[in-house]
This record gives sequence, structure tokens and C-alpha cells, in this order.
Amino acid sequence: MSRTSRRTPRTAHRARRFALLTTATATATALLAACGGDGGGSAAKDSSGRLVLTEMDYYNTDPTMSALPKLLDSCGRKAGVTVRRKIVPDLRTKLIQLAGSHAVPDLVLLDNPDLQQLAATGALTDLGAAGLRTEGLYENVVAAGQYEGKLYGVAPGVNSLALYYDKKLLTDAGLTPPTTWDALGKAAKKLTSGKRHGLGFAVPATEEGSFQFESFFLSAGAELSKLDSPEAVRALTFLDTLVKEGAAPKDVLSWTQANVQEQFANGSLGMMVNGPWQLPQLEKAGMSEADYGVVPMPVPAKGGTPSGALGGEVWAAGNNGAEKSRKAAEVISCMVNEKNSLTWSKLTQYVPAAKSAAAELAAEQPQMKPFVDGIAGARGRTAKLGATYPAASQALWTAVQAALSGQKSPSAALAAAQAEASR
Repeated sequence: MSRTSRRTPRTAHRARRFALLTTATATATALLAACGGDGGGSAAKDSSGRLVLTEMDYYNTDPTMSALPKLLDSCGRKAGVTVRRKIVPDLRTKLIQLAGSHAVPDLVLLDNPDLQQLAATGALTDLGAAGLRTEGLYENVVAAGQYEGKLYGVAPGVNSLALYYDKKLLTDAGLTPPTTWDALGKAAKKLTSGKRHGLGFAVPATEEGSFQFESFFLSAGAELSKLDSPEAVRALTFLDTLVKEGAAPKDVLSWTQANVQEQFANGSLGMMVNGPWQLPQLEKAGMSEADYGVVPMPVPAKGGTPSGALGGEVWAAGNNGAEKSRKAAEVISCMVNEKNSLTWSKLTQYVPAAKSAAAELAAEQPQMKPFVDGIAGARGRTAKLGATYPAASQALWTAVQAALSGQKSPSAALAAAQAEASR
């Protein structure tokens, strides 16, 4: 879909927001541009005469911090370029600043829900036009990297959520891993005893909270374009009931996913909702496959298909000229191919974006199979809302906070969220 001069109210709202955003960062971006900035810049060459591509990401801990430059060097050599990497912890803020002067780096690895907001500024390259092919990748993963019909980002790996459970606790309670919400609620209540809660999840007032809640929200059949639908109310009511009945602690309102993993590992939770990146953390905590199991997220009713938000990062490229765009697309193509996608996913405990690599990972690591199985039904958070997703997400996590803290009923909280997101 191409842009036109005629704007709908939603489009106009988005444009006004970006106008304010870019105005607010005008001074910073002007200074960056004057100093050469941190973005793409001119077509610099290294000492051997090879084109230099700048890169930014936020990986500042191992093993990814050390592994990423090796992959970039390898793919850079294959494309005939030199890649110069820079770690920026608050990458989203930095990229918004750089987008104001179209100084986004030649390569960026950013959180996937931030992609379309950046693409809407015009500061990114259309990777499809630059020659990047996506055959063999999950269709929904490709869709999550598109904006207005063009491809602006591609994920090397993705993730979703699943249900972890303590094997001994379930066996002792005469339970089997729940597959429906009804069974999950009953199991959570039965496993709650003393200081132990049956179920833990993370719904803080951040994107992390929206990401976790969306596994219930989307599985219920709700849409992010209608935050107060009956399906959405059903999902929030389910979590609200778990907290009110004490089967899940009120701490879920402030816990991060890392906190949930810690509580599960120390025996304070019988089950938890979490991602595949927690597998090595549980091993570090002394838990093995004999201690816990992982199953797909339970669904509202028997026969349903688990859904949830696609997590993970995407590779994108700054709109810095035809030569750089073409070379950046070559590097990204190398980073997301079957071999490198599998390598990266093993490092991050993600699911490869390439279907064949994902199948190989599931066969090699059985505990990853529930996460691999969940990818086909997962949905990109920005697939329908585009650049307006961040506003909807904030409204959604605000609603979850209001409901689970007892300030509002689930229906009232979601009605307020829809009103806020529609402004």
C-alpha cells in the first residue's frame, strides 16, 4: 500500500506523533549530523579499500556479545564489506534520534515491535527492493518485518512463550500438564500451598507485560485493534481471577520474566509462563530436564490453537544509498540463512526464522519443540497496527495493571485502554 497525500484520522494521528517525536529530537540529531553522527554517513572505505558498513545492536552480555561480531565479520567478508559494530543499550531512543536526520546505521538489530515505527520515518531501506529473498522463512515472521507492503526487517530467530511445570509437584498432585485455561486454573489452585503459588507470569508496566499478556489475549481470539472486545475481557478476567484467588501472586505486576524464572527455580512456583531463553538459566540454577517440563501455552477451550506475540529482534538497514543498501541486504541475507539462523538461535535459545532450521533444532533439542510448535500460530505485534502499536501496547499494559491491582474491573480497564489507544 503506497502513501498518498490524503490521510485517514489514524494516519494523521500517527503523522502528528512522529512530527512531535522528530521535533523533540531535532537538536540532538542536528548535533549528531554536525559531528558525523553514529549512522550510515558517506560511503567510507577501510584500509584495504573495502566498503565500511556501520552497525548497532544492544547485545552487551555473552555469549551473544562475543558471537555477534564473529557472524558479522563472516557475513561481511562474504559480501565484500567491513562491518563496524557499536553496542547501544538504549537502542530504540538512539535510533529515533538518528532517524530525524536519516542517519540510521547501515545495519541495525532491533526489537521487532520497534521496526515499523522506525520504518514510518523513511529512514530504513526496503530490503526486498535491495535484493533480499525470504523463501524458506516462516510467513508470519516475514510479515512481522513488513510495513505498508514493503520489507524493512528480517529476523534471524524468533521466540514465543510456553508453560513450564515442576514435574514432581504435578505428579504428587495427580495432575497432567494443562492444555486448557480451565485445567490451568485448576492446576494453579491445587499447586498453591503455603508460600508457593501455582502459577507465575510477568505483566509489569512495560512492553514485557504486554508481550506476556498477549499470549492469553491473542489465544482468546482478541485483536490488538480492539482492546475491549469480549475475547479480550475474557483473557484479562482469567488472569484477574488467578490473582484474586491467590493461585498467582500479585507480584506478577512488578516481576520481569527473569524474576519469574528465579521464583520457579527456587520452588516458589509450580508453573510459569516464560520463553525459551530461560532454559540455560534454569540449568545454571541446578534444574535439569528431570525436574521440569515444557508444553505449549494452554488455550481457552479444547481444540484451540495457541497464539501469542512473536518475540525477538530483526535486522534492518539504514536508507543510506543504493550501494550500501544492496550490501547491507547481502549481509542480512547471510545472517538469516539456514546455517547462521540455527547458529544464532542456539546461542540465544530462539527459534530459527528458517523453517528447516527450526525443525532441525526441535529434533536436536526436545525442550525447544514446544516453542518451535508455537511459532506458526504466533503473530507479529505490529502486523495490523503498524507504527501505532506502541500506543496500543502501553494502553494494554496499563489495563492489565489496573485490573490485577484491583483498581478497575477487567472490562472497565480494557474500555479505558481502547479509548486511550484510539486517541
